[in-house]
Amino acid sequence: MRLEVLCEDRLGLTRELLDILASKSIDLRGIEIDIKGIIYLNCPDIDFDTFSELMAEIRRISGVNDVRKIQFMPSERHNTELLALLANLPDPVIAIDLKGSVDMANHAALNLFNKLEEEIIGEPVISFLPTFNFSRWIEGDVNRHREDVVLDGLDYSIEIIPVYLGGDVSEPVLASAVMTIRSSRQQDANAHDSLPEKNNLGFEHFVGISNRHKALISQAKKLAMLDQPLLIEGDTGTGKEMLAKACHNRSNRASFPFLILSCASMPDDVAETELFGHAPGSFNHEQGHKGIFEQANGGTVFLDEIGEMSPHLQIKLLRFLQDGTFRRVGEEEEMHVDVRIIASTRHKLGELADSGSFREDLFYRLNVLTLSIPALKERSNDVGPLLELFTAKYAHQLGMLKPKLTEELVVQLGNYQWPGNIRQLDNMVLRALTELDGDTLSIEQFHLPKLEAVASGMASMNIDGSLDEIMKDYESQILEKLYQSFPSSRKLAKRLNVSHTSIANKLRDYGIRKN
Repeated sequence: MRLEVLCEDRLGLTRELLDILASKSIDLRGIEIDIKGIIYLNCPDIDFDTFSELMAEIRRISGVNDVRKIQFMPSERHNTELLALLANLPDPVIAIDLKGSVDMANHAALNLFNKLEEEIIGEPVISFLPTFNFSRWIEGDVNRHREDVVLDGLDYSIEIIPVYLGGDVSEPVLASAVMTIRSSRQQDANAHDSLPEKNNLGFEHFVGISNRHKALISQAKKLAMLDQPLLIEGDTGTGKEMLAKACHNRSNRASFPFLILSCASMPDDVAETELFGHAPGSFNHEQGHKGIFEQANGGTVFLDEIGEMSPHLQIKLLRFLQDGTFRRVGEEEEMHVDVRIIASTRHKLGELADSGSFREDLFYRLNVLTLSIPALKERSNDVGPLLELFTAKYAHQLGMLKPKLTEELVVQLGNYQWPGNIRQLDNMVLRALTELDGDTLSIEQFHLPKLEAVASGMASMNIDGSLDEIMKDYESQILEKLYQSFPSSRKLAKRLNVSHTSIANKLRDYGIRKN
């Protein structure tokens, strides 16, 4: 039973309240006094008759305006609200006692460490953050501290804040510490003019272990800092827009806009006004309209699927790439902006230029710097890390613990051809988690066509020539694919369980080298 007593600020009133409780042998579990003139009492439940008498006697106390029953004491409500807020924060948060053990961990922290609450509470924080020295922090000059750590290969920043109690009369006493863990992408929004090569800003979502993936990201980081046009080639679903945004975030233009125009999704006249804007009075509008180029001044414009841009717009874009000047639709005055162009295409733009469906001069303007994203089927070793990433992401969104992933599942998904590439894997992981009825993901939740991988593999095989020639061609394809993930003859020999000499000879005969 909890009571709220609204009263005047009178000396001795609280004493009279306590005397009434004592006269009825009612135990007092807690009392809180609000500066606004409210006294809160926490007592055990009593029968109805005793409760009625108690309420009447309290109301007869001089200075008491009203008394009523409430559900929670203010401290209980505040603590519940704070715990609910803390539990649902997007950033992982843990509380640490003075011995360095975890007192509390919110949902995001449990998902980050892939632990149940009972597996983390009471455990030393060093078990989960081995590079952070809590003892040195608490024995030194205890204050707010921040440092960078690496968890599961990803960069994070931890911030630890001391929690003090007291302070009205005596010196505040250190009671505990609260630590917040943030991904590095959330830190340092104001980038320096020059970013070191090891800086991952914008690229932390790109996960992979294959040589092709590592080479792509390494090259992208170098090209991100330049101002020349960048052309990104790749199949549907490979992440061209995501790579373009990462290049923008890592460049000196990161603090300026990153705007997107899909060259295949709107009529020609609409696309022109979206890019270049229009003058006042055009299209029955009294005011003019700023186009994407004007809005993105200082930043980056991403032209998605530029291979499908109309010939009319290709001419306009060619002029803009020459000196950065353009005219709004319906306006004579030229204006100049500083914008970097990043374009993407799922086609071979050179082949489109050769066939005449894309302007050859524009192709050479755009094809200054190029990034080619390999299809997921060409780097099957990256399926495992991507599966881990997407599972953790959607488990967090769905408010569930991250399920276990069996080795068999990773192997089977790695053998699938993934015509929709990373986007398809991303979507299928989400659907699989919504169908999960346990703690382990299996291939059944992915609903993969059983014969598609085999059929796709057969479709890509050359079956001309003798059986010996066909088998050698197939063998070279297998070695070429595996060599990107096992980039030495010794590693590849160990993977295939054959002699090093045999593999070295085959690599030489087939002319296979690292890409």
